[in-house]
Amino acid sequence: MRQAHHLGVDIGGTKVAFRAEADGRCVDESSFRWDPRHSAARDLERLARHVDGLRGRLAGPLRAVGVAMPGTVGPDGRVVAWPSRPEWNGLDLAGALRALFPGAATAWADDGDLGALAEARESGCEDLLYLGVGTGVGGGFVLRGGLCPGPDRGSFELGHVIVDLDGSRCVCGRRGCLQAVASGPATLDRAALLRGAPVAFEELVRALDEGEPWAVTAVDRTCAALAAAVSGVQELLHPRLVVVGGGFAAGVPGIVTGVCAHLAALARPGQTPLPVRPAALGGLSSLRGALALARLTTP
Repeated sequence: MRQAHHLGVDIGGTKVAFRAEADGRCVDESSFRWDPRHSAARDLERLARHVDGLRGRLAGPLRAVGVAMPGTVGPDGRVVAWPSRPEWNGLDLAGALRALFPGAATAWADDGDLGALAEARESGCEDLLYLGVGTGVGGGFVLRGGLCPGPDRGSFELGHVIVDLDGSRCVCGRRGCLQAVASGPATLDRAALLRGAPVAFEELVRALDEGEPWAVTAVDRTCAALAAAVSGVQELLHPRLVVVGGGFAAGVPGIVTGVCAHLAALARPGQTPLPVRPAALGGLSSLRGALALARLTTP
């Protein structure tokens, strides 16, 4: 008898990652990077080709699929806004997923929320704040073991909390959002401005290791902005643990340490600074959360 599979899909602004499991065991992991010249139709074709290849490698059907989605999806299943890929705005995501995965139960949720869910389960902490620093900045909060604000009430959009009233313009149209200050691209742009020349990710990591002032300053500003957002959440919701994940944060040394230092400096008298740790699942938190969603969606 062929085994049925659960599939997690993490749709990011730069790449898409997949993980298939059968009986809780990983049987296939893969990813691809988006074509820089993109449109919604081209993106869906690329997705379809990859899914066809994935099906060919699996020894059984897909039972349920969970999707981590960075864009805002309305109650009707259409993408309301995805600033990083505005071509998707108005896309019938629900219909597209049914076409990609016929016969499988499908569900989607915010990538930051799913990252928080996966990290809370991994750490055993029921009051956890998650930050995913990559192409954008995602956030998620697990309160008393459940997602906050909760189903049908929207996602925990930490990346669009304003941390600098005079800051750079965010892709959402406002100025000073955390994402506009602390995302991977924002950090590289700031490093390039300080250096006076373009900076690639690998150059930033190497320069940090060598203590180059422009690199240290660029990343420290990112850490300060992340700490400011965390401090605001602490005042309102009192998490017990903060975890920092996402591909950019996972690859840049010192981000967790920097956030800890700035968070300690922001603590009010009598307030204990929150513990901050690297995400236990590294850059895979949202993908693992998508798998958890697939299992919850199983008929």
